[in-house]
Amino acid sequence: MQGTVQTAAVQKRKIHPHKFALYIAMGSILMMFAGLTSAYIVRHAQGNWVYYKLPFLFTLSTVAIVLSSVTMIMGVRAFKQRAMPKYRMLITTTLILGLIFGVCQFMGFNQLYANNIRVNGNPSESFLFIIAGLHLLHMLGGIIALIIVFFRAFRSRVKIYNATGLEIVASYWHFVDALWIYLFVFFLANQ
Repeated sequence: MQGTVQTAAVQKRKIHPHKFALYIAMGSILMMFAGLTSAYIVRHAQGNWVYYKLPFLFTLSTVAIVLSSVTMIMGVRAFKQRAMPKYRMLITTTLILGLIFGVCQFMGFNQLYANNIRVNGNPSESFLFIIAGLHLLHMLGGIIALIIVFFRAFRSRVKIYNATGLEIVASYWHFVDALWIYLFVFFLANQ
């Protein structure tokens, strides 16, 4: 009897393999962006740097992504409480806010391009497009995962209330949110 209780306790402490894989991936992504922002700082110190102002749309996209993290937290909580109508509404809101983030970013890049800030211009411009563009690609992965969660939320009936998959998507979503906040503050500080 006691062996069974100990085994259950050990199993409860184990991390789910998919969560572990996500944490490894997030660590790799974090290292990539740390390297890119370090290279930005080193290159900035060498001179020949063009200063530009970030479009206001980047600020709006930041607000949208922060709000989407809040709705994601509330959505996971609603799922665990089996409040499916509330969960569906919150996941839909999270997806819409994620799409708003992407649209604002795209429009912001178009504004930069219209102001002759190009990826093949000055190194400062290239760094901005490469770093923010890579982040947008990672956001696209999160949006695809949210679309899958969205369709699963509207299935006719939930048979198993296992939140592991949703928690994995939420963890990644919060990660790319925090990563954007870091990048946004980094770019604002280096304008």
